[in-house]
Formats: sequence, C-alpha cells, structure tokens
Amino acid sequence: MVQQRLFLPLMLLMSACVAGSPEPTDPRPPNPDPAHNSRLSLDWEGTYRGILPCADCPGIETVITLTADGTYLRTVRYLEREDGYRRDQGEFEWNEAGSLVTLGDGEDSQRYQVGENRLFFLDRQGKRIEGALAENYVLVKDLTDPRLESRDWVLTELMGKPVSLPEGQPAPSLRFDPSTGRVSGSDGCNRLMGSYRLFERDRIEFGQLAGTLMACPDMTLPDRFRDMLGKVGDYAISDGELSLFKGRMAILARFRESPASME
Repeated sequence: MVQQRLFLPLMLLMSACVAGSPEPTDPRPPNPDPAHNSRLSLDWEGTYRGILPCADCPGIETVITLTADGTYLRTVRYLEREDGYRRDQGEFEWNEAGSLVTLGDGEDSQRYQVGENRLFFLDRQGKRIEGALAENYVLVKDLTDPRLESRDWVLTELMGKPVSLPEGQPAPSLRFDPSTGRVSGSDGCNRLMGSYRLFERDRIEFGQLAGTLMACPDMTLPDRFRDMLGKVGDYAISDGELSLFKGRMAILARFRESPASME
C-alpha cells in the first residue's frame, strides 16, 4: 500500500475555508437500516472528481476512484502550484453503518459520505459541511454507459475506409472499464492503455494514452489509429456498432462488438 503525507495540509487548508460556517450536521441517520445503506444499495464503484476549496490557491482538483475490491486511487492537484500534484492509493474502509468511507490512515486519513453518484467531503468530526460553501465540498461520479463499457470493440473502418489487415496482424481494439475510468486495447501492434471520461449527450474524451513500443513491419494502421483517438469528441452506438466522431460531423472510426464480450 502506497501512502503519502499529503492530506493533513489539505485538511488544514480546507478548515481555513470553512471557518465561520454554520455548525455542520452529522450525515448518519439516527437508526441506519443495514439492508439499505450506501454500501449495499448504491452503485458506488467508480471515479469521482471535483475542485475543492483551498485557502491559498484557486482550488484543489481532486479525483478519487473506488473499486469493488476495497481499494482506492486518489490524486490531488493544487491549482497554479508547480509542486502541487499528489497521489496515493491503498485500501479504504467502510464505517459500521455503511454510509462513510475512510481513505488513508493516521493523520493523512480523510472521510467521505457516500451518496447517490456523490462523495461528500467530511470535516474532522466526520460531519458534512453546510452553509454557502457546502456545494463546493462534493465530488461527482463520472458518467457511465453500459452500451459502451465492459465490452470489446474491434475496429472495422478508419477514416471512411474498411480496415485491411496484413496477414497475422490483429485488428485494433478498445475496451472501456467503468470501475476505473481506464481504456485498454491494441492499436494493431502495441497494447494501449490510458484514461477516458464520458459526458452528457454521448460525448467522450480520451486522456493521455501510453503503450508498449514494439516495431511491427507495417506501422501505418497503428499510427493512424492512435492519431484518430486524439481527435475523438463524440460517440454513437447502434446495432452492435460503435462510431467515433469529431464534433458529431465526421465519422473517424467504426467498431463492431466482439462476439466474445456478448457471451
């Protein structure tokens, strides 16, 4: 488990932001029902993000991923600071009522209330922030799309032309993992991995992609495929076909769902 001593300063900065705010309230119900708590009744697995208040910077860009195996990945970036990036990962713990999670341990621990597609930042007493700044202490879960995610997509058309593969070369493919916000696959030569994010109205954004560095006999298709992914802004799905667009105008690529992911 990797831990960094970064969240004590974070708590101190946020405490300064809420000084003078109305007394926060305890988020736990007086008699929690074990069968209907956040842990059991909500689809909490996924990635949450937001910009939290900061006493001496424009904000703290925070991204937290919670996974079903009880582990988390957390990154924070203090805006307009050269050395303001921090990252930690490890196991998170639920409280007995199944309503709160604790990330980290000791002085670096931080508690969040788990709501419907929300994580609510809690103060040192484990209470929600109230008052004018309350909405600023909320991380919002990334959108998911079961039509797109947890499926294997194989490239059939690129820039308006059917994909023609040299003998022995696999077709480029993609798979989107909603639990981590990560995309993986192949460009037809090298494995690809990176991040993605979904937005309303079937918009999509790929983050920085990395991959292996094999040199295949013909790199034309792999190079064009990676270049295409950097231009994508929208997608559509119909009858088992995924189309990637640039600005809803030009179709950059088409994919068919792999039969293996339909089983």
